[in-house]
Amino acid sequence: MEILRVFNNNVVLARAANQEEVIVTGRGLGYQAKPGSAVDETKIVRVFVPQDGRDADNFGALVAAIPPEHLLLADEALQLARKDLANPVSSTTVVGLADHLSFAIKRMRQGIDLEYPLRAEVAHLYPDELRTAQQVLDFVNTRVEQALPEAEAVPIALHLVNAGFATGDLSLTYQMTGVFTQLFEVLEKAYDRPFNQDTVNAARFITHLRYFFVRAQTGRQLDDGASTLSKAIRESYPEAYANALKLQAVLELRLGEPLTEDEVTYLTLHVARMVEDLRVS
Repeated sequence: MEILRVFNNNVVLARAANQEEVIVTGRGLGYQAKPGSAVDETKIVRVFVPQDGRDADNFGALVAAIPPEHLLLADEALQLARKDLANPVSSTTVVGLADHLSFAIKRMRQGIDLEYPLRAEVAHLYPDELRTAQQVLDFVNTRVEQALPEAEAVPIALHLVNAGFATGDLSLTYQMTGVFTQLFEVLEKAYDRPFNQDTVNAARFITHLRYFFVRAQTGRQLDDGASTLSKAIRESYPEAYANALKLQAVLELRLGEPLTEDEVTYLTLHVARMVEDLRVS
């Protein structure tokens, strides 16, 4: 494999023998490595393949932002889920769960308790995934210093649901690509600054939108009536909420259906995170 880009000492973007771009991880894999050089295959721990039209650079940046031990933890935990899922567990699912677990572990260390108001809906719509998610959480809690709360089974279940979202329908991918471009144009006009789509928070926003598209296509938008949470987020991020409403208008126009309050709430959170990138850049 040939190195195309070095993200850090442990993560590189490479071109495989079949010309496919992949994310390769391993201790010291990127140390003093340069684009064009060969990957030291003796150091490879795992290979992640960007799927469903994912941009390899964005995906690699997300992988590089996650501690290696959390990537390994997610991969091992998902071994439990593979036998219960209709579709194979993709690299996207492993990295998405690792990113979530890493954030959850960090919150626990900081003493931040976060409630997930979607448990009733998830239990109703996805009982099998929630049951498997509980097994995944139990496994994770045998490997971490401070056990994660039972509520973490809810977002883990949603990651398992997302594992089955690949439809193979390119028309949806094309539509999403056009809408993503339009949404970033709306934000750049609102803040009068370009948004760097190579950041980790931008990658998370795009991932959220991809899953939103599938939820909208299947009539399963997030909607559990979390009015208290929505109100708190609107008050905490008034500017981000105002601009999330602009994104809502675009999405409703392009999709031909209204967004739920919960979907707008999560748009607000992602806008707020990307705006933080603007302030530190």
